[in-house]
Amino acid sequence: MTTDGVFDPTAHARLMQQVFEAVLAGDRAPVAPRTLVSESWQRSLAAHVDPDRRTPPVVLGEEDVPPLREAHPLNAVMPLLRSTLVSIADEAMHVMIVTDADGLILWREGAASVLSSADEVGLIPGTRWTEDAIGTNAMGTTLAVDAPVAIHSAEHLVRTYHTWTCAAAPVHDPDTGTILGAIDISGPLHTVHPAMKQLVAATAQLAEHQLRVRLALEDERLRLRNMPHLASLRGQAGALVTSTGRIVASEPYGVWPERVAVQPGVDRVVLDDGREVIVEQLAEGYLLRAPHRGTPAKPRSALSLRFTGEGSPTAVLDGRSIPLTLRPAELLAVLALHPDGLTAEQLALMLYGEEGNPTTVRGEILRLRGLIGSDVLRTRPYRLDAIVDTDFEAVRRALRARRPADALRSCAGPLLPRSDAPAIRELRAELEVGLRSIVLESDDVDLLAEFATHPLGRDDLEVHDRLMALLPPSDPRRAGIAARRVHLLF
Repeated sequence: MTTDGVFDPTAHARLMQQVFEAVLAGDRAPVAPRTLVSESWQRSLAAHVDPDRRTPPVVLGEEDVPPLREAHPLNAVMPLLRSTLVSIADEAMHVMIVTDADGLILWREGAASVLSSADEVGLIPGTRWTEDAIGTNAMGTTLAVDAPVAIHSAEHLVRTYHTWTCAAAPVHDPDTGTILGAIDISGPLHTVHPAMKQLVAATAQLAEHQLRVRLALEDERLRLRNMPHLASLRGQAGALVTSTGRIVASEPYGVWPERVAVQPGVDRVVLDDGREVIVEQLAEGYLLRAPHRGTPAKPRSALSLRFTGEGSPTAVLDGRSIPLTLRPAELLAVLALHPDGLTAEQLALMLYGEEGNPTTVRGEILRLRGLIGSDVLRTRPYRLDAIVDTDFEAVRRALRARRPADALRSCAGPLLPRSDAPAIRELRAELEVGLRSIVLESDDVDLLAEFATHPLGRDDLEVHDRLMALLPPSDPRRAGIAARRVHLLF
């Protein structure tokens, strides 16, 4: 809600209060709450959070918080967060809060007057702020949806916080991609600024970047200290692996996965491609090496699949292009997604649905083996015996790692757009929805502009609306985006 083009937090709070009361009473609301908010309310109410009587649970006493801070990964970026957010929070009469992945407040800094108000409502270190503990709030909701959020006034489920506004963003581990915690700015609703969410999201990205730099330095130190172990293999296949399973050096290059699931205490592990390797525990991480064989193993074939985009699907096997029509491409895509192999019955279901016939699949397999060879397409079960690289799996990896730019640049368009196979339709929808969501959530103008010209985004009105809101008037891209937006409207 705006007054003369300026956001009016008080008027908006009044409207949200009307919406809140109507929804809880089961009456018709003057406007619908945001989807993000209504879904959070549903989760919170399902967890039996009482909007009228609720305080955040105190999980830790004051004396128990410092050791957790010291051990937490976000402790390394607290100087950055203080220099970026605390001074702004002081001036805006807000408080900066940092939680762990379980919603436990570990740090809280800001203006003394706001800290006093925060004490009164339980915004203190040692309390837990997940949705199931205290209902809809920026910290808990950002952890629930894994995206930056802003919660204003009566969008909080618990009435106590209707005089507060907050914005939060998750921070991810650059090693594993898991959430480390949330960064939050909270304050009285009259101090709200529409850019709060963007500020917190940008700060979270800065924190992740700093963690990524620290990780790269740690990787380099691990390599330098442990390269003698790899060199001792004298050219035999081997790899140095971090304690979390990331490969940081390998021999030969290009035949190892990015990660290996290594459990403490095991002496052997089977890779995704079926190879068994020996695990040797090092002082830090592991050394993987191939077991000694009487005769050298035959090098595995390399198969590259490019199936996204509006052109014809392409396959390259050991540097040789393989001509593909739609059905063998669908078959290769499904096999690439299931490296452990599938039966004819499973393939029939994935390619044809409930009416699929295993006999038809066996005929397709026979024709595909004629194209790529029986040493690459194995039977019992049907599987690809090759080092497989696909564009659609590259998009999936980037989406899981929250790398929107990498995901967008790995995707040339819809996956096998002419395919009606159930497994392909499902993966196509997963990639398209995931890519659209991660780009829109980023609020990165350059990334949004790139997506607006992409086959998956050029007809997306919301993308063009977001760009028009974010692009400055002087940006030369604005005219083209505006023209395209008009075309989409009419």
